[in-house]
Amino acid sequence: MNKSIIQRAVCVFLAALPMITKAQDQSSVSASPSVKLFNGTRAYKTWSIGVNGGLLAPVAATGGSNDFSKWKVSAGYGGYVKYQLLPFMALRADYVGGKLQADNSKELGDGTLPVSPYKSYETKLQWSGTLNAVFNIATVNWLFRQNFVQLYASVGGGIAGYKPTLERKNGTKVDATTNTIKELIIPVGAGLKFKLSEVINLDLGYTMYYTDGDNLDGYEKGPNKDKYSYGYAGLEFSLGKKGKKQLQWHNPAATAYDELEAQKATLRAELDAANQNNARLTADVDKLTKDADGDGVSDFFDKCPGTPANTKVDGAGCPLPVPEKIEEKVVITEEDTRLVKEAIQNLEFEFAKSSIKASSYPSLDRVAELLKRKNLNLKLGGHTDNVGNAKRNLALSRERAESVKNYMISKGVNANKVEAIGYGMTQPIASNKTAAGRQKNRRVEFTIF
Repeated sequence: MNKSIIQRAVCVFLAALPMITKAQDQSSVSASPSVKLFNGTRAYKTWSIGVNGGLLAPVAATGGSNDFSKWKVSAGYGGYVKYQLLPFMALRADYVGGKLQADNSKELGDGTLPVSPYKSYETKLQWSGTLNAVFNIATVNWLFRQNFVQLYASVGGGIAGYKPTLERKNGTKVDATTNTIKELIIPVGAGLKFKLSEVINLDLGYTMYYTDGDNLDGYEKGPNKDKYSYGYAGLEFSLGKKGKKQLQWHNPAATAYDELEAQKATLRAELDAANQNNARLTADVDKLTKDADGDGVSDFFDKCPGTPANTKVDGAGCPLPVPEKIEEKVVITEEDTRLVKEAIQNLEFEFAKSSIKASSYPSLDRVAELLKRKNLNLKLGGHTDNVGNAKRNLALSRERAESVKNYMISKGVNANKVEAIGYGMTQPIASNKTAAGRQKNRRVEFTIF
């Protein structure tokens, strides 16, 4: 038995393993918080046994025949034990026995018979045992909620024991070996199953067996390895408590549909009851929420009905006492005016920029303290001379006024108390024809109030 066929068998089961794990994970996950497509295997029959009979032949639908030109069919028999893991997957242990035979009586393509020292052979398939993964291909069915026919496919691995007998051209028969040959086999099959009842199923199938040797017919001709097939019909009997259904016929689509319909009926009943309650509650709600005077307190609780509009009321609907407004009069003194004037005189900017020179900070700080202490408002008006572009001068005057405003805010003055406006060269206070006049026109005016 070489390693390649063993490796193929291992690969088959490793390939099926993720499917098994994924299926088991999905079986415990519900489609929604209350609708479960599959709720475990306890409520179903999972074990079954089967018996069958059919025809054995030393040929496979994919792989052809062996080392003799004409294959023959012989009677075969078998049985199995199966455990259904999920609605669409099961593990099945199979046993098959019977006889395989062929001869060289069929002519080749050139009209001659095969060149072989043997005329025919007969192999007694004493036993074969395999473990197969069986997949139900059409378990979920949205059209027919009660399945009665099922297509399945199987793949697995196992060992066969057989003993071939050869017949030479002179009619002498000889055993190919004195001991039973034990060879690894890979079964691949498909079939149809019909549900006759919750206990019995009709099973029709076809399985191809690929051996790990060229000794099935006793003649190691090569280069291909031998194979055989088994077509059968049989009965499968489900085991378990009476009344339980077979898991392999479980249709998750039908279960989901039934549960959804039951939930819809329950929801309809609950909605009807809620609508009846709503009709009774509507009158009570109207009574409790009616507010004729619009003061925010319903008439049911309002102890002071007829309150004038926009009147603030307490929880009983009665007007709240109006607090007297006490206005604090702010007096701007001569000292305040002097501080502002001093700040205007000391305010200087970098040439053609809005950056305030550091020498101006002390007087600006005193104005900031005044604004905070007396909660005064300040209006800043930026002005320039007529030298340069009028548009640029307007922007520069606004930037300088904003620069003073930002400085005041940085000293803790409320931003809402300071307004900055730029006038450009539109409001001169001296002649722009002299340097001294232009110096006076380049200014930021402070107005406190």
